[in-house]
Amino acid sequence: MMAAIALGSNLPSSLGPPPANLREALRRLGRIGRVTAVSSFHTTDPVGYADQPRFLNAAALLETPLAPLELLHALLKIEAAMGRDRSAASGLPPKGPRVIDLDLLLCRGEDGRPEVHCSAGLTLPHPELHQRRFVLAPLCEIAPDLEHPVLRRSVSEMLAELAQQESHAGR
Repeated sequence: MMAAIALGSNLPSSLGPPPANLREALRRLGRIGRVTAVSSFHTTDPVGYADQPRFLNAAALLETPLAPLELLHALLKIEAAMGRDRSAASGLPPKGPRVIDLDLLLCRGEDGRPEVHCSAGLTLPHPELHQRRFVLAPLCEIAPDLEHPVLRRSVSEMLAELAQQESHAGR
């Protein structure tokens, strides 16, 4: 299976500043599959909860034998091992600062067909993918023609549409 994964970090860790966190997450992704492409790192403003440091974002393509739900659990384990605490007890807001964030965006099965999945634990494609410049811009670097199976738009088309919406909103 091929998976598109978004990476983000805006807090330092024992590994160092956010760039080190992204590099370590990529290294750990290599343990659960083969990383076939990685975007450049993009500095972005926080979305949702604004009172936090700017983020460093990237995207990666991963070939893995894991099924989508297994992959999601593996991503959550990587986050936890790197110091991310998603529990309410952490005191951090849901979209607040974090050492690492790994989001499963899109998957294609062994047959090349896109995976569409909706359950309590996982929705594929990621439900906010088409609204997030900080995800689309890095993903467009490495997979501009990758198609959203529900919207039937490529990553580059979704990014252009988002830019147009933002342009009209700014008028």
